[in-house]
Amino acid sequence: MKTFTVAVVGATGAVGQTMLAILEQRQFPIGQLSVLASERSAGETIEYAGKKITVQDLATFDPAG
Repeated sequence: MKTFTVAVVGATGAVGQTMLAILEQRQFPIGQLSVLASERSAGETIEYAGKKITVQDLATFDPAG
């Protein structure tokens, strides 16, 4: 099965949380998930598909890896 690299901007806000819920509900095939938000929220953890993921600072995120 093909998987995708996904980044969700604003992951700690209402729209970001809704997006993550929809991705999980529809079992979207994510290989790597990056959750991004402002510096204020960076370092927090959120749960996606039973896993805890650390929120990264959008301003310093490098999409190239």
